[in-house]
Amino acid sequence: MLNCVGTNFYSILLRNFSSYLLFHFLNIMTSRLVLVIGDLHIPDRAIDIPAKFKKLLTPGKIGQTLCLGNLTDKPTFEYLRSIAPDLKIVKGRYDVEATSLPLSQVVTHGLLRIGFLEGFTTVAPSETDLLLAEANKLDVDVLCWGGTHRFDAYELENKFFVNPGSATGAFPTSWVSESEQEMVPSFCLMDVQGIGLTLYVYQLRKDENGIESVSVEKITYTKAVDG
Repeated sequence: MLNCVGTNFYSILLRNFSSYLLFHFLNIMTSRLVLVIGDLHIPDRAIDIPAKFKKLLTPGKIGQTLCLGNLTDKPTFEYLRSIAPDLKIVKGRYDVEATSLPLSQVVTHGLLRIGFLEGFTTVAPSETDLLLAEANKLDVDVLCWGGTHRFDAYELENKFFVNPGSATGAFPTSWVSESEQEMVPSFCLMDVQGIGLTLYVYQLRKDENGIESVSVEKITYTKAVDG
């Protein structure tokens, strides 16, 4: 997000931008980024969130955090709350002591209803028909789910489905094939504008020399509107 102040800056904008472009630009400046993160499993299966991710997740840049569960420790909870005080959490299957957490929640950003859950309440959290049924049950346009520890995003019947993966690259309990042995840490940022959403996917990947770098992918979704 841009953070620019000063009357001279805005005067230059007014002289050089059309009213439409200025409106769009100011919307970006004041947009509320939503962090979608989950399946951290600290300290059971991972030591910490990768340092390269923590450099990106600094306080003041994110308006709200949607956590899909499996925090498993209080320090991680406090860290997420330091990023954005508006922290929404659902219960994961390994959050055994967090008995008061809801299994699912719904928030509204722009004109989109966004639901999120860990996914262990569904029989198979990777089954698209079950996730679609859950989205219809919650009456949401966007459904975020976890449990698989792998990033995924797709559109189905005018709804958008997002799995942010595991922010620590923690291994799942389910069996993985040899081609999937290396887990890729990941999280997502959502920027909602009206009926549209831009999803930024951050993944920590290694090259052939073992050097880590953060890759960013952008995916867009627009809610279908009748008429």
